[in-house]
Amino acid sequence: MHMYRIPLNKEAMQKKLDYIEESVNSLERFKGITFEKFHADPDNFRIAFYDLHRALEAVMDIGSHILSRIPGARPASYKDIAMLLEKHKIIPAEFASGKLLKMAGYRNRMVHFYGEITEKELYGIIQKELGDFPVFCKYIVKLLNHPERLKMKVE
Repeated sequence: MHMYRIPLNKEAMQKKLDYIEESVNSLERFKGITFEKFHADPDNFRIAFYDLHRALEAVMDIGSHILSRIPGARPASYKDIAMLLEKHKIIPAEFASGKLLKMAGYRNRMVHFYGEITEKELYGIIQKELGDFPVFCKYIVKLLNHPERLKMKVE
């Protein structure tokens, strides 16, 4: 097996990991509050929408960055990012084909069908799904710390 030619840009990836962490930390303020309290302030929906969208974009950007370093791994869609990260053993199959695929789908929904996203559904994601972001980040940090495991380099 050959080394992939272009190293991963650690600084760029770390910036995206920071965006995810900042966004999740911001969303944590809504965790455990009642829906009534979430709904009471219209700014809550806007803040939650922005932070969730930002975190999802950063996840997809990281995936895209990694795949751009692998010859022949060209995703045609955001959902392809999840499947290719699984195929190239960067993200374990169970997480990639479950949670990560769902994140890609939701990112598309936020971008293309933003007007259909409801307060209730955003509230539900915050209450139940935020833990998926640190899990994703853990896999990426593992790659950055041991790129040789996957015949990659980091600069």
